[in-house]
Amino acid sequence: MADEQGSINIFGDLHPYNKLFDVITKLPEKGMAEAEVLRQITYMSQEENKKWQGGQCSGTMYHGGMEHYAFLNKVFSLYSFVNLLQRDLCPSGTKFESEVLAMVGKMLHGEEVGKVNPADQEAGAITSGGSESIYNAMFVYREWGRAVKGIEAPEVVAPMTIHPAHVKAAHYLGMKVVRVPVNADFEADVEAMRARITPNTVALLSSAGTYPHGVVDPVSKLSDLALEYKIGLHVDGCLGGFVLPWIEKLGYPVPVFDFRLPGVTSISCDTHKYGYSLKGTSTINFRSKDLRRYMFFAQEDWPGGLYTAPTVQGSRSAGLSAAMWAAMVTMGEAGYLQAARAIMETSEKIRAGIAGIPELRIMGKSTFLISITSDVVNPYFVNDYIYSKGWRMNGCQDPLGFHFCITLPQTMPGIAESFVRDLADGVTFAKDPPYDTPKTGYLYGFGGSTEGREMLRQGMKGYVEAWYEYE
Repeated sequence: MADEQGSINIFGDLHPYNKLFDVITKLPEKGMAEAEVLRQITYMSQEENKKWQGGQCSGTMYHGGMEHYAFLNKVFSLYSFVNLLQRDLCPSGTKFESEVLAMVGKMLHGEEVGKVNPADQEAGAITSGGSESIYNAMFVYREWGRAVKGIEAPEVVAPMTIHPAHVKAAHYLGMKVVRVPVNADFEADVEAMRARITPNTVALLSSAGTYPHGVVDPVSKLSDLALEYKIGLHVDGCLGGFVLPWIEKLGYPVPVFDFRLPGVTSISCDTHKYGYSLKGTSTINFRSKDLRRYMFFAQEDWPGGLYTAPTVQGSRSAGLSAAMWAAMVTMGEAGYLQAARAIMETSEKIRAGIAGIPELRIMGKSTFLISITSDVVNPYFVNDYIYSKGWRMNGCQDPLGFHFCITLPQTMPGIAESFVRDLADGVTFAKDPPYDTPKTGYLYGFGGSTEGREMLRQGMKGYVEAWYEYE
């Protein structure tokens, strides 16, 4: 990820294999031998696995055990070619998905819903990942706002730290996201959000935990606010929803964020992160079946017959749902608790190490994710140094910093201690860097002006365009 001048290319090299393998731009006249296909794919896979298997990569790979993945891949292979939309051919899909939703609902205390309103029953759906779970939640609030409140220009109020998937969903759905600055602890500012509620507000948004800092927003106070204004409250638990319940069960302080709070009306929760399933699966859970029904689509007058689908997706591979179910039932509560314990023990070691580096400070009150900044040195220079040592952190801005999302690969012996040592050396490097502009954060400076933000947006879209170029 460095160019010829030695500067870091934050997007990486998209074509590292062009010199190793033929670039195929049209169907070959004669099909490639299966052995050769496997040789090429195996090589690429093994090369890319090296980037995270040493435990130096923030987030991304949540389980990391190749035997675990091999088991899930075996399960997946039994259903990879099956379409879940056709339940008459695949009734096992109903077993997998309904049981996963029941397990996730229990983990999120869905049984508490009926204690508030006996007519309500927590219910959910399986999606392709967090972005789709969030999209479906946003769609439900748009449709609910139109049907129940007559709102034609729906708005949601959210802290600045809300995941961009919410803004993306609003872009697609014609909704407005009113983003509000967070407080000094990087948590949602409840009173500031209250001030932005209007007659067009259909829901409040919150996180458990936030991607930049890993903190849990004050969902209990937002729950009261949602009840007061009779609007929805979505909790984005895509990152933390499948690990925070186990951290709480181990006795660590975790703010309540789930259906124990009467104002919480939906929760997104990624099974393909700390649920340790294959990419990509997630759940979207609602406080009631009535709310969930706004998400469903049905067309009865199509010449091709009757058509219905629960989410924005149509055809889906049953292999992912089978593997998701298999991951959860083989892990069990004991497995998830063991994983959460190892993650928190590693997190505590790193926090203790950072406490011994006075130039650095941790942003917010997080658990499994550690977000680091500095009031003394430019943290991007620190990140430059640790990047040179093989660490791959996630850059943050406003304030400048980077975060380390702790997953099971980081629980290997010696990883935490090695990271702290390199951090300390990184601070020394940052006090007298050999160049003026940090390599890992130079683009972020453009975000301070309207023109700069537009340049960044166009540059990022250009990067996505490059995903579909072959050279």
